[in-house]
Amino acid sequence: MPAIRSMPICGSPILSRPDLDIAALPAMPRDGGEPVFREPWEAQAFALAVRLSEAGAFTWSEWTEALGREIAEVGPADSGEHYYEHWLAALEKLADAKGLTCAAEREARRDAWEAAARATPHGEPILLGVGKTETGG
Repeated sequence: MPAIRSMPICGSPILSRPDLDIAALPAMPRDGGEPVFREPWEAQAFALAVRLSEAGAFTWSEWTEALGREIAEVGPADSGEHYYEHWLAALEKLADAKGLTCAAEREARRDAWEAAARATPHGEPILLGVGKTETGG
């Protein structure tokens, strides 16, 4: 038997993603059988998780475990309709655990976006800093 060359991977992030059983989530929107996003924020949350994993902020295994915990908390009552809400919650918790952000920072950013959205005329791009309150938030 010929020798097979291999490279040690101990301590290296493994970026291959396991195949997901999307058929198990029947309420996920699909186009031609492929999953699509209902809202732009879902695509952004998806892309952020992928990019953070690729950048080494966390492994894909850590990500799938965090997402699995979020989905398991709800149990079988969720038909998949709220999948990306679980995705976002898992991403927030994992970012906290890895020290990438914290709840106070997310709250401040969420408040800033809400204030800017309220101050932005319909159809215009939302710019952070618009609609600041007296306290700077």
